[in-house]
Amino acid sequence: QVALVEFGGGLVQAGGSLRLSCAASGRTFGSYVMGWFRQAPGKEREFVAFISRYGGNTTYADSVKGRFTISRDNAKNTVYLQMNSLKPEDTAVYYCAARAAAGSRSQAAYDYWGQGTQVTVSS
Repeated sequence: QVALVEFGGGLVQAGGSLRLSCAASGRTFGSYVMGWFRQAPGKEREFVAFISRYGGNTTYADSVKGRFTISRDNAKNTVYLQMNSLKPEDTAVYYCAARAAAGSRSQAAYDYWGQGTQVTVSS
């Protein structure tokens, strides 16, 4: 069992940056692949990125590749999403999720979810 809490959302102008954090409870954080997803108003929740258990492998959605970076610090039970060159279309609620298996782009594959944090990018 793991509980997830996201931090770091807010309002930023287009072209700006934000760093999201997701803090996990429990002693087994390193056992989980961690993912970030987002849901814009009126749209389905979509995959953003995931990172392997020890951080050696990352995968990104094409829409964020080259602008966003996912990382993790297992000693701090935290996963991060550094978001640069933000665009208005990045506006969404961002969720972190944990999966006790191999990485996946499918939200249905994740076992645990945070409550989400709002990111708003103004033009």
